[in-house]
Amino acid sequence: MSKFKIFSIALLASAAVSQAQDLDQARKAIDAEQYEKAKSLLKSIIQAKSNGRASFLLGNIYLTQNIEDSARISFDRGLSSEEGKINNIGLGQLELNAGNAAAAKSKFDVVTKDLKKKDVEEYIYIAKAYMNSDKPDYKSAIAVLEKAKVANPTNAYIQLALGDAYYGEKNQNEAYAAYRNAYQSDSSLIRAKMQLGVLLKGAKAYGEAIKAYDEVIAINKSYGPVYRELAETYYLWANNKPSTYTENIKKALDSYNEYMKLTDYSLTSRMRHADFLILARDYVALEAEANEMKKLDKVNPRILRYLGYSAYENGNTEAAITALNEFIAKGTKVIPGDYYYLGLALVKKSIGADGKTVDATMLKNGAAEIQKALNMEPVLANGLNEIGKKYFGQKVYDVSSAIFEAAISNPTSKNYLEDNVYYGLSVFTINRGKDAKTIDLVSLDKADKAMDNVITASPTYQEAYLYKARINSSLDKDDVMAATYQKYLDIVLPKGDEEIAKNKAKVTESYNSIGAHYANTDKVKAKEFFSKTLALDPTNNYALESMKLLK
Repeated sequence: MSKFKIFSIALLASAAVSQAQDLDQARKAIDAEQYEKAKSLLKSIIQAKSNGRASFLLGNIYLTQNIEDSARISFDRGLSSEEGKINNIGLGQLELNAGNAAAAKSKFDVVTKDLKKKDVEEYIYIAKAYMNSDKPDYKSAIAVLEKAKVANPTNAYIQLALGDAYYGEKNQNEAYAAYRNAYQSDSSLIRAKMQLGVLLKGAKAYGEAIKAYDEVIAINKSYGPVYRELAETYYLWANNKPSTYTENIKKALDSYNEYMKLTDYSLTSRMRHADFLILARDYVALEAEANEMKKLDKVNPRILRYLGYSAYENGNTEAAITALNEFIAKGTKVIPGDYYYLGLALVKKSIGADGKTVDATMLKNGAAEIQKALNMEPVLANGLNEIGKKYFGQKVYDVSSAIFEAAISNPTSKNYLEDNVYYGLSVFTINRGKDAKTIDLVSLDKADKAMDNVITASPTYQEAYLYKARINSSLDKDDVMAATYQKYLDIVLPKGDEEIAKNKAKVTESYNSIGAHYANTDKVKAKEFFSKTLALDPTNNYALESMKLLK
């Protein structure tokens, strides 16, 4: 009997050691962002014997993957297990996500109440809960970690978490010191070394950041997260230095593919990859990735987003509208980009097969969706310039005016002045030659204001005065028209004969228009301007005929 007891105790001890080893392997897999591998290990531990820490780690993975229902189930199950109290940290993060900071702190206090002095892991996870919540609270995270630091000042994991908290606070110096201390304390903690490169990326020192990542790869070429950081760094470099765009975007995409190979091809990882492909504007790869996701999960609504975006960019407008309408109808965390792409697709579909006729209702609906997106995220206006100019070049002026009208709703857009110019030109062109019954005075008035925006920001931009004068001619505001043509001349004429010759048609247009304005009220002044036209262009028919009438 005593032998049997000894055997049983040894068996239990062996099982405990095995569970501890599996937990350690799961933690390493989580750090390497191999979440499916980690989930498999943790589920095996829990299946063999209910384990509070395994349930907590599993719940945390679900939180990382934005699967809150599964996270809650895992935390709730873990509470009743051995060492289950730590699951209150996960439940606390769910409270933070729901905006209940006081309830979250109560759960954290339950965990820390009877901790031994040297127990710091719980403090680290509480700090991470503050940092990883939907509305990160880095100050609270730092306060928690400082408590842990008092108990164990050289702990590398405390230093790593402090680095993350200071980085979130945008305190580069403290973050650097913490990451450096973490790696010096434990050189196996490769994430700390990688984060030193992340700091350089944040400082836009992209070349130096890549050198730092290369050092990490030299130590462990199988560490997946470093390739994700490489991808994001090459992407930022490409966008901040357009001359490197083609080369660096290719490197970014190649690095992200390497990251995928070293982590996993789960639905969550594929979605993260899809988000990166959107940033990198590789819509062919995005469509392929979306179709692969569809095989894994036919009902996940986010796949419809990726299918919608890629379908629009790859020229399948109808499929884009169908996918995005279905996605938005499901009400699943709709983001500005969803309305933006739906709007662009509707605008594109509004143009008839002949490339000229426009479905006004569909165009209006598309413009409304785009505006909805801009109201949520004004920076999207930056992308409308290229789209609007394309339609302008195709002479679909109804469409270009709708695009540019949306664009100029954001006065901080990087293309704001040019968008105002194109909006004014589009509206003027639409209304040119229309009679009093069909002319759109409201749009013309908006176009006039758009030119005022340009003139206010750039008073020496001569073309803006010319366009404003033409718009006011269509509005029958002859006083404003004549005064604005004169302002155009005031800028052009002092530049000398070469500039006048280059703009001969525009200068004579200005002289003739001002002359016509004065023809009924001041014949002497009218003749003066027509004479100026004839001095520049002796055969100008309008000026010649006007002079005959004025004799």
